[in-house]
Amino acid sequence: MLVRANDRIILALDVDTQEQALFLADRLCGHVGLFKVGLRLFSIAGPEIVRRIQAISPVSVDLKLHDIPSTVAAVGRALTNLGCAMLTAHAAGGAVMMKELVNAVSDEAQRTAKPAPMVLAETVLTSISQRQLEDDLLISNMLVRDAAVRYARKAQDAGVDGVICSANEVAAVRAACGKDFKIVTTGIRPTWSGSNDQRRINTPFDAIKNGADYVVIGRPITRAVHPVAAAHAIAEEIDSAYADLDA
Repeated sequence: MLVRANDRIILALDVDTQEQALFLADRLCGHVGLFKVGLRLFSIAGPEIVRRIQAISPVSVDLKLHDIPSTVAAVGRALTNLGCAMLTAHAAGGAVMMKELVNAVSDEAQRTAKPAPMVLAETVLTSISQRQLEDDLLISNMLVRDAAVRYARKAQDAGVDGVICSANEVAAVRAACGKDFKIVTTGIRPTWSGSNDQRRINTPFDAIKNGADYVVIGRPITRAVHPVAAAHAIAEEIDSAYADLDA
C-alpha cells in the first residue's frame, strides 16, 4: 500500500528559483503524487516551471484565485491549457466566481481535448487563528470549523471538485459534503517536524483518518537532510492510517 500512500502526498515547492524546484522535482519524482507550484514559485518562474515539472509528474497550480468572475475564468482557461492536474481558488470569492471558473475549465478542456484539472476551493487558510477569523476577516460568532464547512458547502453547490482545509476541519467537511467530494489538507506536520508559520496543524495520520484525500507537505520534506527518506516516512504514516481505517 506504500504506492497508494505516496500518491496522496502533494509536495509544496515553496522555493525561490526554478533550479531549486526542478532539482526537488527530479529527486522526488515517484516518491510523491503531485508537485505544488504556488504563487511564490509561479511569480518567479512563470508558467514555464509548470510545463517543465509536468514533463515528469502531475502538478497542482495553487494560485488561490480571488478576483471578479470574468478574470478568474480567464485564468482558469489559461491554467487548463497548461495541462495542470489541479488548480485553486478562494471560496470567499463567491458562488458566481466559482461557477464561472468551473464552467471555463470544463469548456476549455473540451475545446482543447485536454483533461480538465481538478478545481479546488480554499476554505480558511491554516495560518488563520480563531482570533484572526474574527478580528481580521470580520467573521464573528462562528468557529473556524463552521466557517470552513460553510465555505465547503458553497463550493460544492458551485460545482467545484473539492476543497482545501486544515486537518482540524476535515471530519466536519467530510460529514457535510459526502464521500465523493475531494478534500486536500494543508498545515500537515509529522510529529518530528516544527509547525513553522502554521496555526491549525495536524499529522498525516490524523488527516487521512479524518477523511482527507490528499495532504500538502513542504518543508518537512524539502528541508530534510534526506528528502526521499522523509517522503517515505510520511508515506508510511499515511499507509498506517489507511490500514487503521480498513481494520
